[in-house]
Amino acid sequence: MADRRHREGIVVRGLTMTYERRGITTTAVADCDLVVPKGSWASLLGPSGCGKSTLLKILADIVKPTSGLVTMDELTPAEARAARIFALVSQQSTMLPWRRLAENVELGLELAGIPKRERRARAREAIELVGLSGFEKAYPHELSGGMRQRAAIARALTLRPKFLLMDEPFGALDEITRERLNFELIQILEESGATLLLVTHSVSEAVILSDQVAVMSPRPGRIVHLASLPFGHHRTPALRDDPRFAAAERELRRALGNGHEVPPVRIAPEPEPDPALLAG
Repeated sequence: MADRRHREGIVVRGLTMTYERRGITTTAVADCDLVVPKGSWASLLGPSGCGKSTLLKILADIVKPTSGLVTMDELTPAEARAARIFALVSQQSTMLPWRRLAENVELGLELAGIPKRERRARAREAIELVGLSGFEKAYPHELSGGMRQRAAIARALTLRPKFLLMDEPFGALDEITRERLNFELIQILEESGATLLLVTHSVSEAVILSDQVAVMSPRPGRIVHLASLPFGHHRTPALRDDPRFAAAERELRRALGNGHEVPPVRIAPEPEPDPALLAG
C-alpha cells in the first residue's frame, strides 16, 4: 500500500527534453525529478525559457519527452488523456466569441460526446462553483478578463479532473484581480479535491497556491530547489499577514537568484508587516 501511495499523484523521474532545429540541438529540460502527492498543490517557478511550460506540456501529452518517466496516478500522459483525469488551463481563456458563457463552459464535454442534458448540468455546477451564476448568457466580450479566466477554469472543472494543470492562468490580469482569483481558486481546489500543478512567474502566487514549490534553473531547466510550505489548505487573504509568508518568499527569491541548488531555510517567526502597507 505504501508503495502504491508513492506512485499516485504526479511522478516525474529523470525527465529530459531536447529539441533539434536546423541541426542545432537545444535541451529545454534536463534530468528533472518531481513528486506531487495526490490531492496536494505544487508550483513550478523559474525564469522565462527554463522549461516550466515544457514540463506541463509533457504531462498534458502535447509533446513527448526525449527520456524519463512521467505518470499521473501511474498512467502515462497518453493514458491519462484517454482516461480524462486531467484538465489544462492556459494563460489565454480561449473562449469562442460567438458562444455564450454557458456554451463555452460546455465545450469540452461537447467535444467528448457527453449528452446535452448531462453537460448542461455539469456546466451549471461548475459555473456556480467559480461564482459566475447569472452570467450564463453573456458573450465573452461582455465579461472582464477575470471573469473569462474563471469561465476557463469552469470549463476545465466540468471534466471533473483529478489533476488540474495550469500554465500562468492569471498572468495577464492586474495584481488585485490576480490575487483575488488566487484565493477563489483555493476554494475551488478545496471543494474539488484536485491535485494542482501550476506554472507561474510570481513568487507570491506560488506561495499562496502551493504546498511545495519547485524552483527551476535557467535553461536547461533543472529543479534546483524544493520548498515545502506549512500553511495547510484552508487559506484566506490573512495568509499574507503570517510572518512565515514573507520568510517563504525570501527562500524562493534566494533560490531564484542563485540559479543552482541551495538548502531550504528554516521558516522562523518574523515581525508582522505594517497593516497600512496591506490596506487597499
